Amino acid sequence: MSRAVSGQLLKHPVHFLALGFGSGLLPKAPGTFGTLAAIPLVLAMQYLPSWGYLAVMLLAAWLGIYICQFTAKAMGEHDHPAIVWDEIAGYMIAMYALPATWYNLLAAFVLFRWFDIRKPSVIGWCDRHLHGGLGIMADDLVAGLASAAVIHLSYLGWALVT
Repeated sequence: MSRAVSGQLLKHPVHFLALGFGSGLLPKAPGTFGTLAAIPLVLAMQYLPSWGYLAVMLLAAWLGIYICQFTAKAMGEHDHPAIVWDEIAGYMIAMYALPATWYNLLAAFVLFRWFDIRKPSVIGWCDRHLHGGLGIMADDLVAGLASAAVIHLSYLGWALVT
């Protein structure tokens, strides 16, 4: 994608969000940089009550279907690598109900990226069988759920052994 095209896309607020505030336009590992772009949002969301975090997270997931579809259509490619709003919403889910400690942020980041790249089980099914904005979003939302489950279960396991 040319600089002119990417610059034009960033001027539109929906594309700006879909492209992860520009992080998705980096030439290498746009999904990783999109996930990194989610960290400041997650840190800011920590100041919300739990219901507020949940509301923002669900809104990001729900609107993400439209945001990603709109930008994919404008780019002429389903799930273009530069579209990283799905990573942002997925990372929000991975960090749900966790304190923003360095180890939770890191664990959620590593687990989410692993699930998003490897796409095991249901995550891979979503990636292969769902289309449009839902198809772009679903695998990352499920990867976020899987990441959150692993972290929360590890805390539960730790609590049971101590």
